[in-house]
Amino acid sequence: MARSPESVLRETLIKVRARIEELRERGDRPSEQDTKAVLIDPVLAALGWRLDEFEDVRREYRAKPQDNPVDYALTVFGQPRLFVEAKAYSTALDRKCASQVMGYAAVVGVGWCLLTNGDEYRLYNSFAKVDVDEKLFRTVRVSSPEETDLCVETLALCAREHIGEAELDVLWKSQFVDRRVQAALEELYADETGALARLVRKRCAELTLVEVRDSLRRAQVHVHFPAVTPPATSAVHAPPAPDAKPAKAPLSYAVQLGDLIKAGIVQPPLPLEKVYKGVHLEALVEADGRVRFAEESYDSLSMAGGMARKSVSGAPPGRAYPPTNGWTFWLYREVSSGELRSIDDLRHQYLQGRE
Repeated sequence: MARSPESVLRETLIKVRARIEELRERGDRPSEQDTKAVLIDPVLAALGWRLDEFEDVRREYRAKPQDNPVDYALTVFGQPRLFVEAKAYSTALDRKCASQVMGYAAVVGVGWCLLTNGDEYRLYNSFAKVDVDEKLFRTVRVSSPEETDLCVETLALCAREHIGEAELDVLWKSQFVDRRVQAALEELYADETGALARLVRKRCAELTLVEVRDSLRRAQVHVHFPAVTPPATSAVHAPPAPDAKPAKAPLSYAVQLGDLIKAGIVQPPLPLEKVYKGVHLEALVEADGRVRFAEESYDSLSMAGGMARKSVSGAPPGRAYPPTNGWTFWLYREVSSGELRSIDDLRHQYLQGRE
């Protein structure tokens, strides 16, 4: 009986995770070429891409002879549809890496890019008319057992059977809208003297505007949207058995740093950092769950991230600071491996524990 594409991908990711664990145990730092051969090629093959067929995969792709090459161009009917930029396993994926491949993708008309070091995979929309950091659709890490389902779901969107379809574009639009709404809501809550206070005051006639503002200052609010998932009819997933149990709905808990601190997942003081437009920014998670940046403490990662971005590039017209998803903006350094990881990984770990 033939295995489903999903089971093939899942088994491959488990094998790759085991290889990563071996690399860590031995302290190996494979080159970019070895990373491709040992960690990346097996995943692309599991996604249905025929690595030895020129009509499927073009290595060191150049649209013009003078261009800098892209590691892999995955093609449909001879036209590149997805760029894969590979880095050595020990390389931290940053803004500079993403900017290079997406800039080229936008020029030659390729809408989607995967940036990977064999462990972390970042999927970007090169056509989105937003800042580089906001072009990020989803990031997953193969070495994290808790993210196996998310890895399968995310990477399956890049399968050979799917990449010519519009599914990725539909999911991107949903996530992009959610991000914008989330940023707007968080900004409204952060600005306790603005429009939100006046709106609450209209609905609570017995309260004064001063009382409403004081209450909003005390409020701790985090807006969380569950990840948008592909339709159940997606070709990469095997059809459910007749007696299969219904899938769980996505988790949608509102999570604050204080929750992670109470659970012991975050142990303050936790240093945070980010290289943004070439500037190295630093922050600190404090014992009360606030985030200190530039000698000021903020109630949320997003506000601290917004103020950090403002310190580099200013604020957009009519806004106190650039809308920012602080969970994906800030990075922390993992003690065991010394690697920089998104603090959003810790939030996912916390949510997994609440299933």
